[in-house]
Amino acid sequence: MSELVSVLTNGQPQLIGPALGALLLTFCAIWFLNGRFWAFIYVALIPFLNWSFSVIPQAEIIAPGGDYAPGVALHPMTMVTGMVFVIRDFVQREMGHKVLILMAIAVAWSFFYSWPVIALASGIAFAVSEFVDWMVYTFTKYRLSTRILISSALASPVDTTVFLYGADIAQQMQLGAEPGNMLHPVNWIVFVIGKMVGAVIVSYVIRRREDMGLISPHEA
Repeated sequence: MSELVSVLTNGQPQLIGPALGALLLTFCAIWFLNGRFWAFIYVALIPFLNWSFSVIPQAEIIAPGGDYAPGVALHPMTMVTGMVFVIRDFVQREMGHKVLILMAIAVAWSFFYSWPVIALASGIAFAVSEFVDWMVYTFTKYRLSTRILISSALASPVDTTVFLYGADIAQQMQLGAEPGNMLHPVNWIVFVIGKMVGAVIVSYVIRRREDMGLISPHEA
């Protein structure tokens, strides 16, 4: 039980009452806005990912100081981050433009569950990239599988740029790292590719279901 309390309060058990109350209000707000399965997944996933970037170490692909001085690292949850854009598209099919309200709720929760500097960087990144994703998904008339791929392709680079910029500053502030320790071309490419893998897989699966007539390709 104590472990569950620690998870729900981000290691601050004295806040269990307010945390449970806020979680209940969040649940009620999502339900009232006609959000169902995908909406709950979406709101939970964003703060979870921001929390994971604070506590789960990155995997070094190229160690700093070698042939490529800044080094290259990939976070284990990077591909899951790319899936957020796909899930957001499903949420919009479920509840329309009210998905923007859920976006704000999810980013707000990130500040409770994440280290503030990371929460700010990733919160801004999610907000900007999700808005790009929302515009593409809303205003283009392509079939669903194509909209998922295009919106993810445009949103992932924006999200990566903003997040790596914030992470770069955080490393400078907390660890005294040199500028460019996170935001450099190779790291940027690795992050974008990692995020796009999930979107490509989902887009392919949706395209197959569209071709089989199992879902409507043009449903908003």
